Amino acid sequence: MSKPAIATEAKIYVAGHRGMVGGAIVRELQSQGYSNIVTRTHAELDLTNQAAVNAFFAAEKPGYVFLAAAKVGGIHANNVYRGEFIYQNLMIQSNVIHASFVNGVDRLMFLGSSCIYPKEAPQPIKEEYLLTGPLEQTNQPYAIAKISGIEMCWSYNRQYGTKYLAVMPTNLYGPGDNYHPENSHVIPALIRRAHEGKLRGEPEFVVWGTGTPRREFLFCEDMANACVYLMTLAQDEYEFFLHDTRPPLINIGAGEDVTIAALAKTICEVVGYTGKIVFDQSKPDGTMRKLLDVALLKSRGWVAKTALHDGLAVAYEDFKAASCSR
Repeated sequence: MSKPAIATEAKIYVAGHRGMVGGAIVRELQSQGYSNIVTRTHAELDLTNQAAVNAFFAAEKPGYVFLAAAKVGGIHANNVYRGEFIYQNLMIQSNVIHASFVNGVDRLMFLGSSCIYPKEAPQPIKEEYLLTGPLEQTNQPYAIAKISGIEMCWSYNRQYGTKYLAVMPTNLYGPGDNYHPENSHVIPALIRRAHEGKLRGEPEFVVWGTGTPRREFLFCEDMANACVYLMTLAQDEYEFFLHDTRPPLINIGAGEDVTIAALAKTICEVVGYTGKIVFDQSKPDGTMRKLLDVALLKSRGWVAKTALHDGLAVAYEDFKAASCSR
């Protein structure tokens, strides 16, 4: 592998550094010796405010941008706050991508979500399946915003010669996750409920559905490592992903999935909950399988390293620390 294309003193802006993935990207950059990392909290810079974003980029002139800022949430939040999800995400990504172009950013990485793919996409899901079928209705506003971000990166690359990549992670978990009782994703929700069930001595741990659907999960630190790996590729290797005929889209995943039943069992083992796992089959299962095809990324030399049990153990410690700090 060639020498990384980004000097360690290069100015790198990480948008969304307080989020799970953005925070992991900052830690990964620091661990690799990058010292000129620029961040702003939401209070310091509202990314939905175009004038504020333009002023920030004009003043800071970052050379590289990780666009990890987004309004995110679980099924409940996506379905209830549909207007907020499409408006805020469209504004954030449009402002940051355009300001990056105007101010000569060398490389930008736009982080999306696997929900961009059709609900009934063949498994595993290849990058080429984008826009080949209807989306999942519950998170369609969020998915359409992210698809627009991919198209914006591709369009700017084609018209202006920019070098922007769009990476689509599978389901992420780990330090900095959201453990809200209603708005969280499946892993933090199950960790919280298993922990509370253990403390209360509850005899049963109820999981929605039959437990048979399969899902793929990627530790956020692995996601950050993949992002930095791609961003710092030598020029010819980086440009491998830039084409006029297909979007600069790359799946990032673990390359394997597990049943919800197996996930619940592993979480209970990590948490130390010893009651019985019960499946409420009156609740919906959702899509039966959702696995990303990561052959493209694997062909460029990157694979995930963290086993699910190990990642969940770290996530549980983070949950306990977050609970104690409240």
